[in-house]
Amino acid sequence: MSPDLSAYRPNVGVVLFHPDGRVWLGRRANTPDPWNWQFPQGGVDEGEDLEIAARRELLEETGVETVTLLGRTEDWIVYDFPPEVLSKQIARGWKGQKQVWFAFRFDGDESEINLSSHADIEFDAWRWGALDEAVELVIPFKRNVYGQVIDAFRRFAGV
Repeated sequence: MSPDLSAYRPNVGVVLFHPDGRVWLGRRANTPDPWNWQFPQGGVDEGEDLEIAARRELLEETGVETVTLLGRTEDWIVYDFPPEVLSKQIARGWKGQKQVWFAFRFDGDESEINLSSHADIEFDAWRWGALDEAVELVIPFKRNVYGQVIDAFRRFAGV
């Protein structure tokens, strides 16, 4: 039985591929080790096109805008917030998040990457890494989602 999607916050995620096949990983600001690395992601505004939301979130969180769309996931990927998150402001009454993920190729210069380009800083450090390592770096309740995203975008990791 599929979940009631109306109980989940609409969200987009971005896997940013370097031309050599590595992916952009950001360390979440003010988040303790060990699971504080992730891909850019964020909420979708009412009526906002999903690809536009993904590009907006990428720009806000990383400063990156020189990209080419490689692909996206077809359906919503859903995850529930664990109990410790449900009680926090981030949940705002949602059971969890439903996400569509986008794969972009980074076509710019690394000087374009600016983690403080937006007032709400999401990341305090970044690096290029292997696609497969992301699932071990992200907070455990997001690992199933990351596994699905990695499977969907693995074809873009080859040079």
